[in-house]
Amino acid sequence: MQAGALPRTVRLPGARVPFTVVGAFIAIAAFGVYFTSQDFKLGAYWFIGVAFGVILQRSRLCFAGAFRDLIMGGDGRLLRAILVGLAVATVGMSFLMARFVPDPSFGTLPPGAHIQTVSFATVVGGVVFGIGMVLAGGCVSGTLWRMGEGYLNSWVAMVGILGGLWAGTKTWSWWWDHDVSKREATWLPAKLGMLPSIALVLAALGAIYVAVLWWELRSPQMPEPVAKPTTPAFTVRDHVGLAWSRAFRGGAWSYLTGAVCLAILGTFAYNIQAPLGVTGGLGLWTDQVASAFHAGGLPLKGADQLAGCTAGGGANWLTIRTMTMSGLVLGAFTASVVAGEFKIRFPRRAIRYPQALAGGALMGYGALLAVGCTIGAFFSSIPSLAVSGWLFGIALFAGAFVGVQIIRRLP
Repeated sequence: MQAGALPRTVRLPGARVPFTVVGAFIAIAAFGVYFTSQDFKLGAYWFIGVAFGVILQRSRLCFAGAFRDLIMGGDGRLLRAILVGLAVATVGMSFLMARFVPDPSFGTLPPGAHIQTVSFATVVGGVVFGIGMVLAGGCVSGTLWRMGEGYLNSWVAMVGILGGLWAGTKTWSWWWDHDVSKREATWLPAKLGMLPSIALVLAALGAIYVAVLWWELRSPQMPEPVAKPTTPAFTVRDHVGLAWSRAFRGGAWSYLTGAVCLAILGTFAYNIQAPLGVTGGLGLWTDQVASAFHAGGLPLKGADQLAGCTAGGGANWLTIRTMTMSGLVLGAFTASVVAGEFKIRFPRRAIRYPQALAGGALMGYGALLAVGCTIGAFFSSIPSLAVSGWLFGIALFAGAFVGVQIIRRLP
């Protein structure tokens, strides 16, 4: 969304808030019980998705904003927080991968890790995705949590994302035949060993953190918000009430809190089966709808050789990916209502609708090529010690830079 173009809002009537909160909690619990009865992992990823949405909504964590804010205004606070989150996730996931693959020299890749192919498609996907997320005003996960918070523009962007994912399935065979099938998925421990790989990734993240901080200090700074004084807590009830107030009534969480919580959640998810990812679920549901019109494109050619946030195939609507992304929306909605932040928001200018639609389409197509978005191909891939995550991240930055130049010229 353009600076100065604040959305018009319609608030949820206050009298309905308690009823809405109770209804949301009942829905979360009921769906959780049902999905768990079908498969324990489905229920687990449903609750992971809900927690995912709460974390993103309360901390305002958005990967598009991290790149855009640094490029446009020299504000690196969000990106620095994400770098810390990546470091925490790297340590946590590395312990799990070391347990799954005690000796990486044999060439066996850890199951479930997001170790995508290092290909030209990854670069193109990253650049296209980076342009799209800046145009749409949020990445895929950012679009999902803003949908739950009431942003109408994000619903429009989601239509574009689904269209882009569908278009990607129609061109994937060409990319597979001419590029992806000829490349390899490179896992750093297979080349360097586990400990040197962890040290290298942490050192690289630290160097980028320092570089971002240096760039930020050269740029005009935004004043830090003044924290409101809190009433001392003396009883258990006071402590519980104060914790609740800080979580849902004391303003947004810090970026750092959100990024670290996201890293812990991603590590927990990987301990069950796979790290966080959302585009696989979106792609699967898109294909299910398209298949009803005989226009489906799944499974992707070579899908059995792909790692990351893949959509898979078949007629099953319920997978760990669909659980994650649907739980994310409901979690964000619930958190925003509890915090009194849910509003139906309309963009002030009609041009924002086609802008969001086009940005979403670019994101969807880019995510299909890169086998993941900023969550699956970046935040879950780098901690998987995959080279593809770094390649996608560099391409993301390049795409975000182009996207910023575009929106600066838009009315």
